[in-house]
Amino acid sequence: MKILIILGLLFSLSTMAKDKTVKVLMETSAGNMELELNETKAPITVKNFLSYVDKKFYDGLIFHRVIKNFMIQGGGFGSNMKQKSPGKPIKNEASNGLTNEAGTIAMARTNDPDSATSQFFINAKNNSFLNKSGSNAGYAVFGRVTKGMPVLKKIESVKTGSKAGHQDVPVDPIIIKTIKRL
Repeated sequence: MKILIILGLLFSLSTMAKDKTVKVLMETSAGNMELELNETKAPITVKNFLSYVDKKFYDGLIFHRVIKNFMIQGGGFGSNMKQKSPGKPIKNEASNGLTNEAGTIAMARTNDPDSATSQFFINAKNNSFLNKSGSNAGYAVFGRVTKGMPVLKKIESVKTGSKAGHQDVPVDPIIIKTIKRL
């Protein structure tokens, strides 16, 4: 009887230790990426991102900022570089233990740590300087690419230029066709 209780307790602890995740598929004009979002460590951020996904907010937007050996950023602009009106800003969850490593997705924001809305970026390499540390508020990582890293590398390598006052804009738009839950 004691062994069964101990085994039950160990099973409960092991399932509690596992993070709750949600998978989404990001279909782009450059190919598809599957993302796993960590609801356990970034509940506010994941809820926010999924609210945009469910409203189809991202459909037709572009990756408007692409910097080789750094990151690709999207979730705010159409191909005409007109910004889409996002919802309210969310609290920065950069102290959640997830770090800005290659293939992770994080929230973009202004200098105000609690200013993230719809825009996100996917790290093309390890960017530890974006993590929370000391006086650096950091950028909240909330998931990672589980399939489609070659698509990330393909987007990261496109030719960029200036457009409508913005730098590092792909010359040929990379369109987010849709993002949907799996």
